[in-house]
Amino acid sequence: MLNEPSDLVIHEFTIGNNKCAIAYIDGLTDKDMLHNNILKNLLIFGRKQDLPTSETDLFNEVQKGLLSISSIEEGKSLDELTIKLLSGSSVFYLDGIDNVLIMATKGWDSRSIEEPQSESLIRGSREGFVENLRTNMVLIRRQIRDPNLRFKTYEVGRRSKKSLILTYVDGIIHPDILNEVNRRLATIDMDDAPESGYIEQWIEDNFLSPFPQMENTERPDKVAAAVLQGKVAIILDGTPFVLIAPITLGNMLQSPEDYYERWSIGSLLRLLRYLAAFIAMFAPSLYIALVSYHQGMIPSELAFSIAATREGVPFPAFIEAILMGITMELLREAGARLPRSIGQTVGIVGGIVIGEAAVTAGVVSPVMVIIVALTAIASFTTPSYSIAISFRMIRFGFMVAAAVLGLYGIVLVYIMINIHIVNLKSIGVPYSTPFAPGFLEDWKDLILRAPVPMLTKRPRYMQTKDKRSANKGGRSS
Repeated sequence: MLNEPSDLVIHEFTIGNNKCAIAYIDGLTDKDMLHNNILKNLLIFGRKQDLPTSETDLFNEVQKGLLSISSIEEGKSLDELTIKLLSGSSVFYLDGIDNVLIMATKGWDSRSIEEPQSESLIRGSREGFVENLRTNMVLIRRQIRDPNLRFKTYEVGRRSKKSLILTYVDGIIHPDILNEVNRRLATIDMDDAPESGYIEQWIEDNFLSPFPQMENTERPDKVAAAVLQGKVAIILDGTPFVLIAPITLGNMLQSPEDYYERWSIGSLLRLLRYLAAFIAMFAPSLYIALVSYHQGMIPSELAFSIAATREGVPFPAFIEAILMGITMELLREAGARLPRSIGQTVGIVGGIVIGEAAVTAGVVSPVMVIIVALTAIASFTTPSYSIAISFRMIRFGFMVAAAVLGLYGIVLVYIMINIHIVNLKSIGVPYSTPFAPGFLEDWKDLILRAPVPMLTKRPRYMQTKDKRSANKGGRSS
């Protein structure tokens, strides 16, 4: 079936008069475990004088008392043992027996636990998820030492056969949410799922929405806090990004640091994020609308100043904003793709040089450069990369509407987005909660964060079975 690959090792030997073999894939198994706990014991056992004469008795003795390894199971089909073999297990064959022993000997090189690369943190645990599934499960267990913590295993990918773990706390999560997630995961049908983004796109509610309906994170403390709220976490083997569902719009503007600092600091940081989200979406479009249609709404001195800076600029405000907006997006993408040592330098220096050159050449006005720079800075304050991209996409829609209808166009697009958000759901939970449907109790941990002693209940919109929170802090997802 494997067509004799070069990394397939078949070690043949005899026990008494019986031919045996152990097969494994080189590089996927722990060779120390294989040689010290399996092969060594089998060779010693083969030198004994009083060996069972029956192949069945010999096979049973090897299975029950000989191999000093914790996980051994019988395999009865070629497909089953092939999947296990390609997953790092070793297979023991005994001539004359139609079963084999599958031994858990996984052990390949993997990245050590490091600080999350995509989520910079000021305070909190420095541990981040890695590509190893079992390591990620251990990191969650270290955060939640509850016997009700559950790990349900799925296999995704018809050819890749990757393991996927659904994590939740039994006794907290609402059964309907759990059943819905299980139903969606059972429908996954693809050849391979190389990253958790494939899973997210397969099971999300609305694939046409610009808003993410699941949150991805590398932080175990963030996953633990979400699971204790009655949510689920989805861990895929081979990626450090764990999915959290369901989520709401308010969740995407929260950060774990909000709970690690005092409530006044956490509340201030959240207010700044909401202000930054407003600036990231509306600043260029408001500039276009005011300069192009509603000059009377600008204070006279400011209007004269803007008019002076725009003298000689050959493009209308909309073309200015589009050109500068696309330039900033190109610089941002270039900085992300280049090596880290020069990526940030290219983004900063490129922005300064291009902005200065554009103003000097009279292509754009200095005020437009300020607006675009402020918009870019505001978009960086969003904790979630996925929602930041959504805001960047929506910003261009507002700019087009402002160029066509001015402030009226901005208001119309804003109403359309609100209608979409109200109708959007994440695993059946309304995306706009607790704003609408309104849950006043959950407003204690929404725009402002109440002191920790007041956060004694889990989010009401999650309809958890256990309403009262034993973990008053850490509601960070």
